[in-house]
Amino acid sequence: MTDKNNNAETRKTNASNWSPATQMVHSGVSRSQFGETSEAMFLTQGFIYDSAEAAEARFKGEDAGFIYSRYANPTVDMFEQRMCALEGAEDARATASGMAAVSSALLCQVKAGDHVVAARALFGSCRWVVETLMPQYGVETTLIDGTDLENWQRAVRPNTKVFFLESPTNPTLEVIDIAGVADIADSIGAKLVVDNVFATPLYQKPLELGAHIVVYSATKHIDGQGRCLGGIVLSTKEWIEESLHDFFRHTGPSLSPFNAWTLLKGLETLPVRVRQQTESARKIADFLAEQSAVKRVIYPGRADHPQADLVQKQMSGGSTLIAMEIEGGKRAAFDFENALDIIQISNNLGDAKSLVTHPSTTTHKNLAEEARAELGITDATVRLSIGLEDTDDLIADIDRALTAI
Repeated sequence: MTDKNNNAETRKTNASNWSPATQMVHSGVSRSQFGETSEAMFLTQGFIYDSAEAAEARFKGEDAGFIYSRYANPTVDMFEQRMCALEGAEDARATASGMAAVSSALLCQVKAGDHVVAARALFGSCRWVVETLMPQYGVETTLIDGTDLENWQRAVRPNTKVFFLESPTNPTLEVIDIAGVADIADSIGAKLVVDNVFATPLYQKPLELGAHIVVYSATKHIDGQGRCLGGIVLSTKEWIEESLHDFFRHTGPSLSPFNAWTLLKGLETLPVRVRQQTESARKIADFLAEQSAVKRVIYPGRADHPQADLVQKQMSGGSTLIAMEIEGGKRAAFDFENALDIIQISNNLGDAKSLVTHPSTTTHKNLAEEARAELGITDATVRLSIGLEDTDDLIADIDRALTAI
């Protein structure tokens, strides 16, 4: 059965030679008969066939084209193609949210009796999927300190099928050796799934490092303007068709055409936004490191990052995120957040607006205190997501808030 339009005439054959900035504007465009400049938004559930014979051919896979928007849609297809061009992937499926991407990528390839190894430093909902949901269906799971490659090797069992990690991690910005973990996965025939949200597809290429599947919450930098939810899973065409495709079709985590169109518009400005946000984050991290009210600063790209050498090896840029620990514990962290004027309190990230989060009471509140301690998340930990405001204005805002505590 053919669910997507694979007409080669709609694709740019030379897109692989373009720089990321050009790909983000032009890759995957499939114009209608009207020749529109901006990508068309196909707000349709189903599609019309010229005849009963044409419908039969479409369902048998003999005729390329769309069948139902739960499976595939022209606007969603353009978003998937553009992400494939940026990521260097053969195929992709866009999902309704980042968590839909993560859960689909993991659950589609395991069954009762299989074993999954995951780095323990995960976003709270990702950790719930691994630690709580999968065991309910008979899938064994092991959480490890992912920064030590020996831990991955030691955790391997005869039934290990999947490795899962995010790097840099949320919220403490640990960096894991993706190539090293991929080598271990290859040695046992397992698949490595990498959540690449914090690095963005601009600063880290997990597939080039040996990962088998990459997932994103497109809600974050890809939209980057707080407008909509979305996610995407990228891999080889073989894995998408053999492992993900049927799971995706029948469970229905599909992305809406409207959100796909919004994400296409977000991709057009992704390089410009992320470059500015990263430059501001670097300057702000350096400023924070000099403040007496700040106990610790973690930022990929600084020489004092715990995995500084690895950051330099596998990432081409820093991050829009900063983690820090404030002197004075939870009360001081709350006072700091409440004293900010420009930077707003929110659990989101990768937005045009600068945001601040207190992980232990929001995104990671459901973890036991011991589990948070293992991850380096204390009551004094604060995560900053740097936006597009003037850098000096942001530094002044942070300086005022630190002075207030």
